[in-house]
Amino acid sequence: MTLAVRNLDFGYPGKRVGRGVSFELAAGEVMCLLGPNGGGKTTLFKTILGLIPAQGGEVRYGGTALGALARAEVARIAGYVPQAHSGYFPFSVFDVVLMGRAAHLGPFAAPGQRDREIARQALATIGIERLADAIYTRISGGERQMTLIARALAQEPQVLVMDEPTASLDFGNQVRVMERVAALARAGLAIVLSTHDPDQAFLVADRVAMLHEGRLVRLGPPNDTITPESLKLVYGVDIAVVEIAADGGKRRVCVPSLALRPA
Repeated sequence: MTLAVRNLDFGYPGKRVGRGVSFELAAGEVMCLLGPNGGGKTTLFKTILGLIPAQGGEVRYGGTALGALARAEVARIAGYVPQAHSGYFPFSVFDVVLMGRAAHLGPFAAPGQRDREIARQALATIGIERLADAIYTRISGGERQMTLIARALAQEPQVLVMDEPTASLDFGNQVRVMERVAALARAGLAIVLSTHDPDQAFLVADRVAMLHEGRLVRLGPPNDTITPESLKLVYGVDIAVVEIAADGGKRRVCVPSLALRPA
């Protein structure tokens, strides 16, 4: 499954947020979207998923225009992991994941045995089967985020859209989410995710897209795209990109230059 975004304009009635965005995403590929707060990342994702209408251009899944697909068809193709979500009702973790099967059920149908097996497999894939009976509103933020990823997997999607999946998570849970992202891509999912941490792109991304004032200003492999110049353009701060020894080789990381007052 290929996701193709072509010359996409996006925003809300009376307010254009971004324009002219184009990229393609293939099965097994991870693309990281970088950009500042309020830069249009979430709006872009909602447009790609058909949650809000495009203002121009087009989105295609496997060669089929998004507008030609029914909502249930889109949900069976693309899974969505929103930003950190606390929830209000005391559903079990298993029931939250089982909700991902709604895309495969009729309006009044109840989940069957196969749906339950798929939900259990999604929990196992993410490594949180021990939480199946836990109350979703009582588990940690990291566990809730893992639950949302499992819920998206229960849809059996071919494309996974993840909006800042590590937002508000501690360092350990950020690493665990990135490990799951890499594993899911190896299993053949096409994944596009937004993050505020360019180091995560160095860890898991095949390509990086940098969004600035509603336009893609950089698109390419992480080592070519994440540079001091591009980070300065997008975030307005001075950041050095350096190589460190890691995992028997070298890895690039971002180091901010802080303007500290002398003692």
